[in-house]
Amino acid sequence: MKTKFQVGGVIPSRKFVATNVSLFLYNAAVWNAHRIHYDERYTVNVENHAGIVVDGPLQGDWLTQIAVDWMGEDGVLKEFEYTNRIASFVDEQLEGGGEIIESTDQIVRLRLVLKNQRGQITTPGSALFDLI
Repeated sequence: MKTKFQVGGVIPSRKFVATNVSLFLYNAAVWNAHRIHYDERYTVNVENHAGIVVDGPLQGDWLTQIAVDWMGEDGVLKEFEYTNRIASFVDEQLEGGGEIIESTDQIVRLRLVLKNQRGQITTPGSALFDLI
């Protein structure tokens, strides 16, 4: 087994910041017209959020990117899950990373997280790879 896959090994962190433009492009691509992702006046005054909300699925996509980029060509993603626990907002910096929690000759399982600037976990997740 390669040392890259030792239990307790840390997945390199990566920072993400959603902007109005990136949210517009993401929501156009996934056909999501919910106003909390682009209309600040509506979002704050009607839905009572602190600002324009970053899509939960986008945060899941970011966790997937962290895991797949780290694994490279050494494995194939077989399972992925995440939950959104705390809302994130436009221009808020999120940092994602993770650790190896299981490793055999056949599989590697990761625990993944996105944290906000206050260190709160906004989006925990996990990934399972079959090793090639």
